[in-house]
Amino acid sequence: MKKNAFYLLILFFVFTACSREDVQNNPGNIEVAQKDPLTAKQINEKINETIKMKGRFSWKESSDYFVWSAVFQGNKIASIGFGSSFDRSLTPDNQAIEEEILKVIEQYEGKTERTLLSSDQYLNQIDVAIEKQETVIALRKMKNIRYLEPADYRYFENEQKFGATAKSSGSSSGCGFESTTLNASDYTTVSPNAKAPWSFTKHNIINAWSYSSGAGITIGVIDSGVSPEQTLLGSSFNTGLSSGRTISKKGVYVDSVWPWSTGYDGSADKCGHGTSMAAAMASPRNNLGQPVGVAYNANLVTYRAASNVVLDGYHEQNGVKIAFTELGNNTSVKIISMSMGHIFSVGKIEDGVKYAYSKGKLIFCAGGTSTSFTNFVGVIFPAWMSETQAITGVKENTSNQKCDVCHSGAEIDFTYQMERSSGNSIPVLSYYNGQTDYVGGSSVATASTAGIAALVWAKNPSWTRDQVLNKMRQSATYYPTPNSSYGYGNINVLQAVQ
Repeated sequence: MKKNAFYLLILFFVFTACSREDVQNNPGNIEVAQKDPLTAKQINEKINETIKMKGRFSWKESSDYFVWSAVFQGNKIASIGFGSSFDRSLTPDNQAIEEEILKVIEQYEGKTERTLLSSDQYLNQIDVAIEKQETVIALRKMKNIRYLEPADYRYFENEQKFGATAKSSGSSSGCGFESTTLNASDYTTVSPNAKAPWSFTKHNIINAWSYSSGAGITIGVIDSGVSPEQTLLGSSFNTGLSSGRTISKKGVYVDSVWPWSTGYDGSADKCGHGTSMAAAMASPRNNLGQPVGVAYNANLVTYRAASNVVLDGYHEQNGVKIAFTELGNNTSVKIISMSMGHIFSVGKIEDGVKYAYSKGKLIFCAGGTSTSFTNFVGVIFPAWMSETQAITGVKENTSNQKCDVCHSGAEIDFTYQMERSSGNSIPVLSYYNGQTDYVGGSSVATASTAGIAALVWAKNPSWTRDQVLNKMRQSATYYPTPNSSYGYGNINVLQAVQ
């Protein structure tokens, strides 16, 4: 009798559990109070208000209605992270969970085709077409959903559209094809006939070259690509005192306003920013009178992952995610540098960063560079993540005076001197062959620090990521107690490689 009662009790729990699931997944049981979505202007105003009040904005902490409104205003495309981990290989039932999510979407949307836009090969992440608020509500209730975000909501584009002064979060080092004659006081000529930027002396990089030039270390660069017209980052990558190394150029960006468009547009930089970053970290120690990079014998794997430095839109965010996962899987890559970002988190990029980090990569990201509009923002995403090293630029001869357009904050790990009292920044190769330019902001600070890491790792090739990082910290201004807004400060590179 007791056994029968036990079985009846079990059946009761199974039945009620199924009933709760039916209620959750029954379109008729979800009621929406507000049927019309917020406008893009209202969404942006709320994001700005939240950042000013809390210091950070998150889709995860926003209401179902707010998230749906942004999905609706962003081409009706959503990004979903699912499972207990970001890594598909660590989630045996990942396919079953994905199918369950798609069934819920099909049930609430009332259609079975054109639902799945993309399914990531390595991450528990998919992009889907969603139109109804009820779908968003049902999905966000599912226990296997880690996040649901708009996948193509264009915050910066909307700010500009509504007359705000928003510009690139890397405006001082954003797109541009200019060439500038360098001031003789901004460089030192080193053998065989290369220009070493003034900052190299400040960070003791030239003296450090007696111990390390970055040979044998590969840096992955996630940016806007590399100019096909700059031979020192192409056919002449090995010239002068740079030899035996490689530069590999890849493209994972789709140049289209439509999320469902496919077909990468190649590795060539159409912005200029990526070329400057690659040059700052690893341009050759040449005999042509051109600027040399920090790690002039390091290998580069460059990715055209976005059109510019602001990761604002579906293809930009998707490209960066893909670049992080591919670099994570590239066993030759030890360091990843990205001088781009956003003022709030992007789930799929966060997953990509975590994936690369789980593969042992040392990741450097720009702390943020902006105009008056975004100066209320602290350290930007993904630099604020614990898996990355956040870098910002400071003024010459200082370690706690940020450059005029640089961000600072508690998440900053290192600084790099990149702004002179004259206003000039760092000399680099131009987009065009045989020409030079200046580049600034936290962008060049990040690229230069990634180059410093390559020097340290090349000197100690058997070291782990943490050992390299600890040596960099021990060689910096504020070790062992980091500054509250500038981390460990400026690195003495000679000390770091001895």
